[in-house]
Amino acid sequence: MAAQPIPSRIPVEELTRFAAEAFEKVGLRQRDARAVGELMAEAEMQGSEGHGMMRLPHYVRRIRAGGVNTQPNIRVVEERAAMALVDGDNGMGHLVMKRAAEIAIAKARSAGSAWVGTRMSNHAGPASLYARMPLAEGMVGIYLAVGSANHLPPWGGLDMLLSTNPIAVAIPTEDEPPVVLDMATTIASMGKVKTKMQRGEPLPEGWMVDRDGRPLTDSKRGFEGLLLPIGGYKGYGLSLVFGLLAGTLNGAAMGKDVVDFNADDVATTNTGQAILAIDPAAFGDPGEFRRRVDTVVRDLRASERMPGVDRIWLPGEQSHLKRVANERDGVPIVPALRASLDKLAGELGIPHLHGGRT
Repeated sequence: MAAQPIPSRIPVEELTRFAAEAFEKVGLRQRDARAVGELMAEAEMQGSEGHGMMRLPHYVRRIRAGGVNTQPNIRVVEERAAMALVDGDNGMGHLVMKRAAEIAIAKARSAGSAWVGTRMSNHAGPASLYARMPLAEGMVGIYLAVGSANHLPPWGGLDMLLSTNPIAVAIPTEDEPPVVLDMATTIASMGKVKTKMQRGEPLPEGWMVDRDGRPLTDSKRGFEGLLLPIGGYKGYGLSLVFGLLAGTLNGAAMGKDVVDFNADDVATTNTGQAILAIDPAAFGDPGEFRRRVDTVVRDLRASERMPGVDRIWLPGEQSHLKRVANERDGVPIVPALRASLDKLAGELGIPHLHGGRT
């Protein structure tokens, strides 16, 4: 078996700098470029490599083709005490969702909870980035999104009318790592498929099938395959209802109206997302809530294990450990991604990534 290429370790701030300079070079305002760069570097730091720096060349390509508005007027178009609808004016999804999360947090402080939906947004990276924003304020965060390309047919069908439509839930704790669930409604996200494609690695059996229902493991054919839903028809149902709540409710694209942003650099995607912030203080003592969550976490971790199982993990624990290690040691960037980013730097005329401890 061929040896795996050794990744280099790049400081998080250097990834932020590189992404910010790339976005500023193609027209984003300096503060916006920095904000998107920070979120992309954070995605890498927590191990969400399929939604991190590997997306940068694609984002730049769409911006240069006119598919994304670099100077958006992100604004609230509908509002009540515990809700808002944000129109992203076709701006970078990271900026739209950052604004939506800030509004949800502010409203939840007074109303106890707040739901904010978006339309005219774009791909925004991993779902957990936004569920973690209320978490940082001691709140529960719940995020839903319509995926940026359809790769999932309805249960029993062949027409790709649904997407990975993810959900993320972040729940605060007292002393334990926070409970952070981040999952697609498909067995694998398309970001993970793209990571395998970039590295030339086979797809695990069970991720995708071809149009005859046979397992598809050749990553070169990744865009031909159909993603499989989690839990069979139940995953299909989740993808549908998440899409209706994050897309249709907001006047955003859903179903056949979803634009494949992998293949179309020009069309407006009108991506829809939604975030719910819940303030535990509205339900009682927030400290007591966090301590009770700690108790549940410890009970689960200490429960009897099946033979051969070394540890019971809670959602978000492994990402937490990656965040700690990558912030300390630098983010692992594999040679294929480094080469892609070096090429982008040359095209844009910006300094290449510096550093690279192995």
